[in-house]
Amino acid sequence: MEHKISPAQWLALSFFTVIMAGSLLLFLPGASANGHTSYIDCLFVATSATCVTGLVTVDTATNWTLGGQIIILLLIQVGGLGVMAFAVVFAMLLGQKIQLRQRLVMQQAMNLSEVGGVVKVFRYLLAFTFAVEALGAVLLMLLWGAELGWGKALWYGVFHSISAFNNAGIDLMGGFRSLTGYTANIGVNLVISTLIIIGGLGFYVNYELYHYRQTRGLSLHSRVVLLMTAILIVAATLLLFIGEYNHALKGLPLGTKILAAYFQGVVPRTAGFNTIDLNSLFLSSQLIIIILMFIGASPGSTGGGIKTSTFAILLLAIYSQLRGKRDIELFERRLESNDIMQAFTLSIMAVFTVIIMVILLSLTYEAQLHKIIFEVVSAFGTVGLTLGLTTQLSPLAKILIIITMFLGRVGPLTLGFALAYRQKQPEIRYAKGKIMIG
Repeated sequence: MEHKISPAQWLALSFFTVIMAGSLLLFLPGASANGHTSYIDCLFVATSATCVTGLVTVDTATNWTLGGQIIILLLIQVGGLGVMAFAVVFAMLLGQKIQLRQRLVMQQAMNLSEVGGVVKVFRYLLAFTFAVEALGAVLLMLLWGAELGWGKALWYGVFHSISAFNNAGIDLMGGFRSLTGYTANIGVNLVISTLIIIGGLGFYVNYELYHYRQTRGLSLHSRVVLLMTAILIVAATLLLFIGEYNHALKGLPLGTKILAAYFQGVVPRTAGFNTIDLNSLFLSSQLIIIILMFIGASPGSTGGGIKTSTFAILLLAIYSQLRGKRDIELFERRLESNDIMQAFTLSIMAVFTVIIMVILLSLTYEAQLHKIIFEVVSAFGTVGLTLGLTTQLSPLAKILIIITMFLGRVGPLTLGFALAYRQKQPEIRYAKGKIMIG
């Protein structure tokens, strides 16, 4: 039976296994500060950490012991890098050769177009990740040292650096406050947001940027990701700054307003930190954040969503259709029809997943519709931002959000491929037919 399990199925199974193991570890009496946390909350937090989402039903700082917090941090690291990354590490330490099946699963996890060179990319991924996280931890420790004491600042630096780089958004500030106490702290804002951006670009993009001096060029994928990331950050910052200037940002100095708008424009793709109260935002600003959460980060990254490259393809496809162009072109390159179909398939599956989960959640929990949509999109995009519903969810509603987080991390398209029965393409094709559109 083993040879019948596809790489996509291995990927989904590995995440499921880690989530279940993590939930059991968090359920142990030693993990909770009061000696006991309900299993549904343990499963919820384990799923959120492994899927690097950030939604939590219990306060991370006060509900868990140091051991419990370490378990959550390990789940974030494993979930962010991918289970196969750690499997490769252990295989290398044991001197084992990486087999073709493992390489295929690694390719699926990294969303690479080909299997060649995947081990080399994974080695870089691990070294790069630990180096960036270590640098982030040191910087945050220096920023928090005087306030928290150096021992606590070191732990907080390590935890929040890993949480930010892996786009998890889980914090230790207590009281579900996130980083609202550091709205005006330039250092904390810039370090956390930079870690989020780097983690959200995707490891392959970072790999090409690191080797840019030798290659003097970037692939089409990297150029699209960098361009879309810049556009989304700038657009989100401007929209939130203008929209909330005399509302949620009222009373703040101009520099702090810009900093808060920038930070809140970065985190919806896809880390659940916040420096301003999201409930204080206009509905229009909350809808902007929902759109950003749905788009998400980039392929092969620690973030979720439909991905920046998918969103770019959708925009280009609409533009090409309106202009009557036969091909979708960008940077003097023509996109393959298969990539375009996958982008539309993933987006449509994502929309249907969100709609279904919104309907189901509204049947199990009574709240304003925009808050339910916000919660579901946050879970699906593995963001972790909330308008306050997470801690109030019923057990059934928690299960629905758990499923949504899992689908958002593994990916609707990957999960669809994993579950679907893949038939061999027939040699004979039917004649073309015509359906009227519009």
